[in-house]
Amino acid sequence: MLLLAVAVVGQALTPSTFFTNVDKERLRTVFNTVAPYGSDLESAHYSILGLSLIGSMNEPYKACNAAKDNMDASNLDSIFYASSIKVSLGKLRSPHTCNLGDVKKAEPTLNAAITDDATTLQIYYAVASLSNLGFKIDTAKVTSALNAALKADDSPLSHGYAFFAASFLGGDLTKFHDLIEDIIAQADEVDDKYLQFEGGLYTTSIVIDGAYRLATAAKKAPTLTEDKVIKFVNYFLSRKHVQSLKNSATILSVITTFTDNQFHIPIAVTLASQVSVSDQYPIVQVRVSNLLGNSLGKVAVTADTARHLGDDAVVLSKKPFSASATDDALYELDFLKVKPARGFYKILVSIAPQQKDSRLLGTAGAEVEVKVTTKVAIENVEVGVADKDQGAGKTIKLQHPNKAANVLEADNHQKVVMRFSLRDQSAEQPMVAHQTFVRLTYTATGDEIIYVAEADAGSTYRFELDVGAKAKEFAYRSGKYSMEVIVGDAVIQNPFSWVVADVELTFPEGKAAAEDKLARYNKKVEIKHMFREPEKRPPAVVSTVFTALVLSPLALLVLLWLKLGANIGNFPFSLSSIGFHVGLCAICGLYYLYFVTLDMFTTLRFLAFLGIPTFLFGHRLLSGIAARRK
Repeated sequence: MLLLAVAVVGQALTPSTFFTNVDKERLRTVFNTVAPYGSDLESAHYSILGLSLIGSMNEPYKACNAAKDNMDASNLDSIFYASSIKVSLGKLRSPHTCNLGDVKKAEPTLNAAITDDATTLQIYYAVASLSNLGFKIDTAKVTSALNAALKADDSPLSHGYAFFAASFLGGDLTKFHDLIEDIIAQADEVDDKYLQFEGGLYTTSIVIDGAYRLATAAKKAPTLTEDKVIKFVNYFLSRKHVQSLKNSATILSVITTFTDNQFHIPIAVTLASQVSVSDQYPIVQVRVSNLLGNSLGKVAVTADTARHLGDDAVVLSKKPFSASATDDALYELDFLKVKPARGFYKILVSIAPQQKDSRLLGTAGAEVEVKVTTKVAIENVEVGVADKDQGAGKTIKLQHPNKAANVLEADNHQKVVMRFSLRDQSAEQPMVAHQTFVRLTYTATGDEIIYVAEADAGSTYRFELDVGAKAKEFAYRSGKYSMEVIVGDAVIQNPFSWVVADVELTFPEGKAAAEDKLARYNKKVEIKHMFREPEKRPPAVVSTVFTALVLSPLALLVLLWLKLGANIGNFPFSLSSIGFHVGLCAICGLYYLYFVTLDMFTTLRFLAFLGIPTFLFGHRLLSGIAARRK
């Protein structure tokens, strides 16, 4: 049971996709939309960052000239974008040395930006620019500024920028490194498979990418468990079709980080061959790669189990894949050697690198799904016409794909009958298809009517058409119909449609309703809600007597006061006492009006106006009485 649970968890988390060449070319198109580069250095920065991660770009000197011509030494953002462009151009496969000219004027601007009032974004821009341009960084000053900025803004995005800024510092970075665990705990989990931050893709990319940059600088693994790493990766891969320039560059940056770092490198196990496995295509191919689709080197790939999704039968265990001769990231398995039955299978895959690498994540629990298909043959086909009270009647036998030579004739006292069976040609046994229909087409107009053919317990399909009983469905249109058998299934290689025979149907006389094919779109009759009729009210005498009975205790109270003598000498004649009693009487009057004329919502509005002052007067009155007693 424990092993099964581990397998399920592994399936839920292991990446099943990666950035393919198609994805990279799509991103390249997004990045190239900015060229030719002008005065918008921010867009140029993200464009060139993305192209440098892909590995190549056209005419890099134009990007360098744009950065040089448009850099403002008095503007922090401008310096950051221009210096980042310089660094990105140097990371191309054919590195381009970019000279921004005299950049010494930028140093005072950068140092002045590092203050205790600055945001983490400003500090990151300043520190990164100082590093990019080769200036000295005051670690103590930056540390103090980051601490102050994080106190002012402790959001995940703010911490992400702080992680990036701290990665440029020297000395002990433990204090900032310890913040990684606290921020990761704030991520939201979706469907037990994804982790993301509230800010979305950009925020999540900045936090995770910054955390790994900081961990590299601190030479200490980020405090992320394996399952959390994979959940973040799954989120990034689910968003790989993003189209915005900024998000495209940041997601490609974090994915690149996950392919080359000292701590965690997730493995992507994907199905490289087609889903269908058949006699023509018996090989199952899987690609074992990093998140950019690159090979991990020589690894041993094993199919731990292959489980049929229909009956949960295990058809193989511990079968090794063989390395492909054409691509060192591809591994192959002849799945049909174990003679699996038709249907869908889930293959559990494990990976063991020849040289142990503790960075690799997802070496167990990866799953790929395939389906084993088969060819189907239709056999024992019989079609004919019989009287209603007879069984099968007289039938003729047919062989697929031949059509009956003669037209079958049936009137409203007869029925058309057909029997057939399906055979799995691979397993040489009867089978039942998921979709099996009999279609009758009126040859004069092409109108169709379709019936489902049902199989009995012996897997034999039987179809009967009672001509008289089904006349209305055919709109009483007598004439020639083409009868056709349609067979299809997800695991059938050769689905077919076979015209079995022509049938001359004669229906009883009846008026066929004029069919309006657009009638379904006509305006429908308005549905009016019918309220229940109110119950008959009792006579006025009854309600009057009832009201008198309800008020009788009040009359009795007044009479007893007159007889015993009411003492009102202690009544405090003050604003609070008068206001309280007036308000109370007004509320009683409002209840009466609600009983005879007002609706509930109007009553509640008036009650709000009366209730508040009545409460305040009553509270003051009772407080005064209590004070006098003391």
